[in-house]
Amino acid sequence: MATPIKRIEKDFLLKTLFDDQTPVMYFSDRTEYILRMDRPPKTDVSFKVDRPITGLKPGRRLDLMFDYRGQVISFVIEISDINGVHITAPIPEYLYKNLDRSYSRVSTPTDLHIQFTFQGDRYSLHYPKVREYEKGEIGAWINTTDPKNLQGIIEQMAVRIRGFASGYKMVIFKDVKPDTTEERVIAETGKTLFLPSTTGNFPQADPYPKKRLITEETFRRYLESTGVSPAFMDNAVSRFIKQKLNAGFYSDAWVPILFQEYVIGYIHVWINVEGKPPFDYNVVETLYQFGTILAYSLKTKGYFNEGRIKNEPFEGKIMDISASGLLFAYPHSALSGALLPDSELAVKLFAPKRKIEAIAKIVRRYKDNTMGYFGCRFLNMAPEDMRFLFEYLYGKAFSDSEAALVTGQV
Repeated sequence: MATPIKRIEKDFLLKTLFDDQTPVMYFSDRTEYILRMDRPPKTDVSFKVDRPITGLKPGRRLDLMFDYRGQVISFVIEISDINGVHITAPIPEYLYKNLDRSYSRVSTPTDLHIQFTFQGDRYSLHYPKVREYEKGEIGAWINTTDPKNLQGIIEQMAVRIRGFASGYKMVIFKDVKPDTTEERVIAETGKTLFLPSTTGNFPQADPYPKKRLITEETFRRYLESTGVSPAFMDNAVSRFIKQKLNAGFYSDAWVPILFQEYVIGYIHVWINVEGKPPFDYNVVETLYQFGTILAYSLKTKGYFNEGRIKNEPFEGKIMDISASGLLFAYPHSALSGALLPDSELAVKLFAPKRKIEAIAKIVRRYKDNTMGYFGCRFLNMAPEDMRFLFEYLYGKAFSDSEAALVTGQV
C-alpha cells in the first residue's frame, strides 16, 4: 500500500520542488511532460510545463510524480487555473511514498481494448457474505477421502472432534438464517468466535497472517453496531461470556464454513465436562480445514451450481492504466459483487499491433452509488509484452532507469 506522507514532510518536499527546481513528470496520450514549480507553494502550487498539454481545463485532475533521493513521490492536483503553459492548483492534500505499482497511470488510449475473464468458478449465492475471503487449502488429512463422499468426511471429522470436545453440531445456512449473537457475528465477520476458557476473555490479538479470530475489539464493534452503548460495553461483553459459564460451558468455539466470500454455515464445538483440556489454536486450525474440505465437497456435488456465474469474457470501463496495472469500473451486479481483493482475472489487451495476455490480480476496490471500481496489478506478463506496453502507453523506449523511476498508485 502507498504510504501518505505526514504534513511536515509534505511541506518540506513541496518547498524542495521550488528550491531545487525538481522535475515533476506527467504522462498523457503517450507523451511525457515535465513540470517545474515556478513560485513558492503557499495556499496553492503553480507549475510551468515544458510544452502545452492538449485538453486541460479547470477541474481536471493530474497524477504527478517526482524523484527525491531515489524515492518516488506521487500526488494529485486539481487544476484551478490554466494560462498557456502555467498551471495553478490548490496544495495537494496528500503526497505518497512506498508505492505499490511499478509505473505511472495514464488515461486509456482510445485504440486499446481490454477483455476480462474470471479465473476459476465464481458464484452469486444467498448466504451471508463477507468483504474479503481467504482461499482455503485442502488439508493433507483428507487425501484418503473421496470429496464426493460427504457423509464419510463428516464421520471422519466427528472422530477427530471427539478427541478434544464434549460435543459439537454443524449448521448450514440454507433454510435458516443467522439468529443468535454467535451466528450473527460469525456471519458478519467470517471469523471464528473462540473462547478457550469462559472464565477468561476474548482473544486480545489474532495470531493468523490473514485474520481468522473475533478478538475482543471485533466483538465490541459488533455489539456497538447492534446499538449497545459504549457506556455499557464492558458489562455486555462480560455478561455474554458469563452466560456461557453459567450454562455449563467451559470452552467454546464457533468456526464459520466459508465458500469463497460466503459464510455457508458453521461448526460449533464445546467442552462442558470439568477437567477436559481447554481448546487451543490447533482446534481452530483443524475445524477451519474441515470447513474448507466440506465446502469443497459440497461444490463437487453441485450444491452451488444454481448460483454459478457464467465464466464468459466481459469488459469494464477502464479508468486508467499503467504498464503494471489498471483501474476499471463495472456496474453493481452479481458479477461485480464477486470481484473481491485477491481475485484473479485473465486479461487480454488488444492494441493496434499486438495482443497481450496476462493475469490481473485485484488489489483494492471501492464503490459509489452505481459502480464498483477495481484496482488490478498485472501478473505473469511476458517481458516482451511488458516492454511493448510501456512503449505503447508512454511513447518512449523502455530502459532500466525508466523502470526504477516511473511509478504510481494502483
